[in-house]
Amino acid sequence: MNRSLNNISVTTLKGVGDALADKLGRIGIHNIQDLLFHLPLRYQDRTRVTPMGALQPNTDVVIQGKVLASDIVMGKRRSLLCRIGDGSGSISLRFFHFTAAQKNTLKPGVEVRCFGEPRRGATGLEIYHPEYRVIKIDAPAEIEETLTPVYPATEGLTQQRIRSLCEQALKFLADESSLQELLPAEFRQKYRLNSLVEAVRLLHKPPPEESIVLLSEGRHPAQQRLAFEELLAHNLSLQQLRKRVQSIGGFTMPPANQLTRKMLEQLPFSLTSAQQRVAADVSKDMATSLPMLRLVQGDVGSGKTVVAALAALQAVENGYQAAVMAPTEILAEQHQLNFSSWLKPLGIPMVFLSGKTKGKKRQEVLEKIASGEAMVVVGTHALFQDDVIFHKLGMAVIDEQHRFGVHQRMALRKKGEQNGGLPDQLIMTATPIPRTLAMSAYSDLDVSVIDELPPGRTPINTVVIGDDRREEVIKRLKMACLEGRQAYWVCTLIEESEALQCQAAEVTAEQLRETLPELSIGLVHGRMKASEKAEAMKAFKEGHLHLLVATTVIEVGVDVPNSSLMIIENPERLGLAQLHQLRGRVGRGNIESHCLLMYHAPLSQQSRERLQVMRDSNDGFVIAEKDLELRGPGEVLGTRQTGLAQFRVADLERDRDLLMAVRTAAQELIRQSPEGVEPLVNRWLGKGEEYANV
Repeated sequence: MNRSLNNISVTTLKGVGDALADKLGRIGIHNIQDLLFHLPLRYQDRTRVTPMGALQPNTDVVIQGKVLASDIVMGKRRSLLCRIGDGSGSISLRFFHFTAAQKNTLKPGVEVRCFGEPRRGATGLEIYHPEYRVIKIDAPAEIEETLTPVYPATEGLTQQRIRSLCEQALKFLADESSLQELLPAEFRQKYRLNSLVEAVRLLHKPPPEESIVLLSEGRHPAQQRLAFEELLAHNLSLQQLRKRVQSIGGFTMPPANQLTRKMLEQLPFSLTSAQQRVAADVSKDMATSLPMLRLVQGDVGSGKTVVAALAALQAVENGYQAAVMAPTEILAEQHQLNFSSWLKPLGIPMVFLSGKTKGKKRQEVLEKIASGEAMVVVGTHALFQDDVIFHKLGMAVIDEQHRFGVHQRMALRKKGEQNGGLPDQLIMTATPIPRTLAMSAYSDLDVSVIDELPPGRTPINTVVIGDDRREEVIKRLKMACLEGRQAYWVCTLIEESEALQCQAAEVTAEQLRETLPELSIGLVHGRMKASEKAEAMKAFKEGHLHLLVATTVIEVGVDVPNSSLMIIENPERLGLAQLHQLRGRVGRGNIESHCLLMYHAPLSQQSRERLQVMRDSNDGFVIAEKDLELRGPGEVLGTRQTGLAQFRVADLERDRDLLMAVRTAAQELIRQSPEGVEPLVNRWLGKGEEYANV
């Protein structure tokens, strides 16, 4: 019998009124099924009393003994100090916050049972603010029979309250059918998946013999059973998305090659074999009637933009418009420069649209887009605003797509729907996505990798140096610039504040101008007008500036072959992928290039490891894998912007070894039990979660 636990509201539970339901809603708990899938973060072992003589510091324990002494002591802070003993040894309980009632309760001779973590203190081992209760001789307290769960909580929701609600929810698991098995029996057998009900029961109330280490690492078979099902639901949702997009259909745009040949002939370089291979993948996709969904990954400077230009050209040759969307003004302007130099000589009309395009100029641009006069449109997120109407959009190129919110990407795709199909989507990223993440987060996309750098690129020598050697760095900078080379000085984020970041860049530029009067120094930051930024970049590109002081706005897309030195201040504040992107602004010519990571001591162990990775490798994929290991998938993918759903049980890094099996299982389930797909996706992602619909 299916009790449909996802249809039973939490308000049916004892003690849950509107206020508590609201708090539970804040952590995604609306029904009994949500509560059952709200799993503990960790566990405490309260199933045995540990003799005080056997206590070890920094390990949670249950102890029981008599209060030997109880006094208020005055130190740096006033505290209540109780000494308790059990015959095998003794320990102090220390309370910095206490009441007169507590002081009176904890008097010598009283028997107490406590739970807490012994640490070394002024009187030997001490437990600060333990949980405790007085034990009556005639009514001995029972010991816990299972490990005690510690749940994810929110303000106003105590552990005690969540435990009591989960206890109530577990009563709904009266039999195996109460929480519906959505995976066929032979399927569960093949992938060695335990019963769902058993797994849920065990995770809320693990017997004491279960390994607390396996549970704390998330590797217990019961956790893996749920992680597998959750990863499967996510994979299926992306497969559904792909199917839905393809069922709408796209536009057939076969290669005509006339303009393409002309463009390739006029390029001052030849395409690498990797670029040729990826361009062929894209061209083949565009020739079919299915909408293209392709992710092109390529390390910094691998030449993705040329591939995008060839795709735009193929759309234009078939009478369709192409839109190229970049996340920042500076990158969009860089694309505009590149596309103009390649496409305008071929007579292809182009326009540029950003948030800064105002008034009459904006009106003119909108008219050219709507009439089809502009065949290629380059811009920022301004491209998907309501008043932008395309005449016949056939191709959308989205650069650094993880920087855009889900709805923004959806909006651009929908711009092409009025022509009876969906435009092809070419998504580009210079942030190498580890294969693990690509398999899970982008399983709806075909993936091409440009895994070869153009000839003539020199490896960048990376040095990690403390900011106490700043003067030495400035001397080296001066020498390099006076020898005719150009350099970047990057000021990184200060406490997530763009205003402070820009201010730091302004101050640094001023200080360097005073220290190095013989150098010509420019400045670029996010709060400058677009025209001022463009002017500074142009001056730098044309060699009128020796040094460009900048914030991380120069992270992507800026190409100055003569720049061969980059100094990044406080690199420990940035992710590895971002550092790698920044470093990729140098080494674009054939001059030996250097990147100095100038950190502020002391560095944490993790920061040291991360900077070491930068020093040891120039390979974006190696760096991305390490970034994933050190920072987790949310940071690497920029989850806050992508709308990529957060996992409840699974962890992409920890459970990477499940992903191949999950992928195969998803295809099998679609083939053998298609009716089970929708309920499974709804269970884990919810009906309203169209997060991946982009």
